[in-house]
Amino acid sequence: MDIRLLFEKIDALNDAYIQVWEDCCNLESPSLYKEGVDRVGAYFAGLARKKGWQVEELPLEHAGNAMCITMNPDVQNRAVALSGHMDTVHPVGSFGTPAVRRVGDKIYGPGVTDCKGGIVAAFLAMDALDQLGYRERPVQLLLQSDEEVHSRISEQKSIHWICEKAKNAVAFLNAEPQDRGAIKLQRKGVMGMEIRIKGKPYHAGQCYLGHSAIAAAAQLIGEIEKFKDPDGITCNVGTITGGTAANVVPEECAFLVDIRYTCEEERKKIAAAMEGIVSHVAEGCEAEIISRGWRPAMEQNDQNDALFEKINEIFAGVGLPKAQRSKGNGGSDAADVTAYGIPCVDCLGTMGGGIHTLDEYGELASLAEAAKQMALIVSHL
Repeated sequence: MDIRLLFEKIDALNDAYIQVWEDCCNLESPSLYKEGVDRVGAYFAGLARKKGWQVEELPLEHAGNAMCITMNPDVQNRAVALSGHMDTVHPVGSFGTPAVRRVGDKIYGPGVTDCKGGIVAAFLAMDALDQLGYRERPVQLLLQSDEEVHSRISEQKSIHWICEKAKNAVAFLNAEPQDRGAIKLQRKGVMGMEIRIKGKPYHAGQCYLGHSAIAAAAQLIGEIEKFKDPDGITCNVGTITGGTAANVVPEECAFLVDIRYTCEEERKKIAAAMEGIVSHVAEGCEAEIISRGWRPAMEQNDQNDALFEKINEIFAGVGLPKAQRSKGNGGSDAADVTAYGIPCVDCLGTMGGGIHTLDEYGELASLAEAAKQMALIVSHL
């Protein structure tokens, strides 16, 4: 395929897809809001059907429905899979009305970079390839619906379905936010735990006769927070609730822990450590661990390395700078895909900042840039 024509086609389509970017981000879709996530899926499904592409949907009871959009579904070669997640973080209305605004060379709003910008860039890449007659392989666009909560709402059904759809793919390009000039090949795994503690209530005037669940929690938190290795295990207690009144010894307390690790060995190590810490709860109190889901680490492996090297060969062949290897502390569907055995690289989406904040933004120019990279890779695999 003529790369000059491919890039020119993407540039010609870019303004229309910046509007798509704005439109889909105005469809607010926090993970727990199934109706909103389904609206985003229906929006992209509608665009795909107008182009004659195949649309498949995984109905889910509580999570948004996962989607698989396929260009060239009848071509008898291994597919290339592109992917991003439709769900976002903040409650509906957090960004105001409308949720999205453009200021200068940036677009602001929920999920503009994490990860709807990547989805739009992938769709733009597919549209340009389609219009220029690319027919070498099927190209899948897999839309995840509860990635931000580690597929917990769907009980892992969403990510398992996506992996099944892509199981024979020659490459899986995940469109999480891009670090300029870098592709992620490693990511930490993420595990969530809720620790619930039950003590003995008593009047505060005789607090020495009670057993404070909050005081017991504080002791446990002090031990848990000792895990702070940037290159290994980290633990963060993010929320805590407990007690009924200032003059009552608190009977109950609960807190949530975010745990991250670089490999399966570390996951097992911290799981055992947490059991040990919680078993030493203060005298007179009881504690239990409630799992809040987990995802594996994206560990280094040979087939992902080979895909990365192939991508750099493609870039070098057309005069683009080579990508740098990168690793991240955040979780991603790329970890599950890698564990499933599919060649995968991560962070080929749009660029921006303020991710998971009310100031999240995307760089408008990065939409075409990301689309060009993905279309180039697809056309040369």
